[in-house]
Amino acid sequence: MAAPRGAGGRAERGDTECILEPLTLPESPASPGGVAAVEDSPHVPCIFCNECYLLPEQSQLLKHMIIEHKLVIADVKLVADFRRYILYWKKRFAEQPITDFCSVIRTNSEAPLEEQDNYFLLCDVLPEDRLLREQLQQKRLREILEQQQRERDDTSFHSMCMFCDQEFTGNRSVLLNHMAREHAFNIGLPDNIVNCSEFLAVLQEKLDNLQCLYCEKIFRDKNTLKDHMRKKQHRRINAKNKEYDRFYIINYLEFGKSWEEVQSEDDREFIDNLEEDWSDWEEHPVCAVCLFCEQQADTTGKLYLHMQKSHGFDFLKIKSEHGLNFYQQVKLVNFIRREIHHCRCYNCQEKFQSKGGLISHMEETKHITFLPARSTWDQPQYYFPTYENDTLLCTLSDSEDLVNEDQSEDVPIVSEDISNLKALKQSSVLNQLLREENNSQEKN
Repeated sequence: MAAPRGAGGRAERGDTECILEPLTLPESPASPGGVAAVEDSPHVPCIFCNECYLLPEQSQLLKHMIIEHKLVIADVKLVADFRRYILYWKKRFAEQPITDFCSVIRTNSEAPLEEQDNYFLLCDVLPEDRLLREQLQQKRLREILEQQQRERDDTSFHSMCMFCDQEFTGNRSVLLNHMAREHAFNIGLPDNIVNCSEFLAVLQEKLDNLQCLYCEKIFRDKNTLKDHMRKKQHRRINAKNKEYDRFYIINYLEFGKSWEEVQSEDDREFIDNLEEDWSDWEEHPVCAVCLFCEQQADTTGKLYLHMQKSHGFDFLKIKSEHGLNFYQQVKLVNFIRREIHHCRCYNCQEKFQSKGGLISHMEETKHITFLPARSTWDQPQYYFPTYENDTLLCTLSDSEDLVNEDQSEDVPIVSEDISNLKALKQSSVLNQLLREENNSQEKN
């Protein structure tokens, strides 16, 4: 395969050919034989010769250019306006050699020279091609949004419901809301639809041809079709049918992406980011501050270990022994923070002039190692943090996370004695409850 000559070849020619302003597509006809004269034609011409194809025959034109002219256009589905795209490059190829724009792909490179073929790849790697595609996409989006706005403001709409004989005039939303409310046929919100009249005409034609809108099967008569759509709940359109894509605004936002891809793109991004966030959660520094001094730690484990070794305060042990849930832990932390802030021992309530004197007292008297009565700190007022940036509060967890295997093994499990099943049934408390229920019913 030969090296691409597109982008590199263009850069070496100097700045005179750089695109410094938006390109302008031909809008009005020029000379009778020129490219612009073909602008209003329903046909799409070949870039190299006089062959023309109807726009729906796009694949035939692409096939012709590959076979006859060895030109391959990459990502055709990403081109917003195929006809204008072809006309633009037809004009450009008439001005400069094709090798100035396209990468050259040599096939059968190991075969004799006469058996080798050179194909030309036109793609958005070329800045001019990328800019053209973007401009076509923006132009199409502007046209669609303008059309949608006209339909929103239009009060001359007139159409009949596809499922009953009721006529509607005014705005299109009246008919769409009627079909959704009265016939459970919902094709989407009116503001999400464009070219509504054409859309309704396409659906009406399918019904006139006795075709189900969802499964797209053909039926022998109208009554059979109605019963099928009602019983099978097929009063909806087939989302997989690409024919409907042009009637929804979402399909014009990013060409080359279906409405399903655009709709699920945010979900995929959220899931990916969620996985990344969880993977970074443990690595992100906590920078939590000790309850009794200014010591900081980047993990709660290090902070708990510091408080245990330096101050004799075992937070995890206290949490486990007292069975503290999340909210009780929050109140306990805020209570201790407030008492330490006021330089007051939370057991004997003695006040000190400095925090250092307080901590020395609590460590010497062992007041730091145990808690006061639960009623002292388990109060609603301690739901509110003493320090608004107390990171330790964000790392607390429920007490059931601390249950280990040794604790679970200490729980005795007594199996039910079913050796004498008949005696078990006779002595069951359910019999007594049934007798009491029967006696109460007889009295009533």
